[in-house]
Amino acid sequence: MSSIDNLPPLREVIARHELRAKKQLGQNFLLDLNLTSKIARQAGDLSQCDILEIGPGPGGLTRGLLAEGARRVLAIEKDARALPALEEIAQAYPGRLQVINGDALAIDPLEHLTPPIRVAANLPYNIGTELLIRWLTPPQWPPFWQSLTLMFQKEVAERIVARPGSKAYGRLALLAQWRSDARIVMTLPPEAFVPAPSIHSAVVHLTALPEPRFPADPAVLSQITAAGFNQRRKMLRASLRGLHPQIEGLLEQVDIAPTARAEEIDLERFCALARALKEARKAG
Repeated sequence: MSSIDNLPPLREVIARHELRAKKQLGQNFLLDLNLTSKIARQAGDLSQCDILEIGPGPGGLTRGLLAEGARRVLAIEKDARALPALEEIAQAYPGRLQVINGDALAIDPLEHLTPPIRVAANLPYNIGTELLIRWLTPPQWPPFWQSLTLMFQKEVAERIVARPGSKAYGRLALLAQWRSDARIVMTLPPEAFVPAPSIHSAVVHLTALPEPRFPADPAVLSQITAAGFNQRRKMLRASLRGLHPQIEGLLEQVDIAPTARAEEIDLERFCALARALKEARKAG
């Protein structure tokens, strides 16, 4: 039996169900149940929350979340091979685990979960960033989730928490930090996984803010950051030229040097520029 519940160790589960990780599904299994419980604890007190988990695989983190007291877990798994192993977990935790065999990008969690909701997942590498961007850019804010506790490649995690002036700083940092508090809470070496990836991984915890840190129109802010960071070596007066004929004046108006580059500008000034650009467009 494992150290956290009465179910078998994960290596035994994987061998019995022939769950060899598939590269095309972005799978790397975390087998140490003490580690999966530690990750679950980073999500805080789960006893009053429903949890959304993406890509549970053989269920290591699923078991950690349930053992740590999650009220209920919805696990979305694309790989049908993992369903028998997950069904064994559901039977060990009656009424607390629902498993859906499907694509996380196509399923609305609100059809299955009751707020408050937190997300905790060892995200498949091939859809992790896309899912995060979706969760950070809903039509309305606050979002459906209270917090996200997510494992990424370490390089992606560093992009989420990056500060101005660093190489990792870009649109992902602005998107995450505009409407949430984001911090790296754990790092994991390749050998923690089966198969071992070529890179380190990290767990990022994001807590949704009640409202954005600074006011800005999401669509305008997105336009500015896309134009600025897609050509990050260019000065802003050049990379943003297509957004407004008087872009140099708007930059100066919000205390941004037209010769600055996107990676030098903090979130507050990007939001100020988004407001100024929206006003200028309104004025015609």
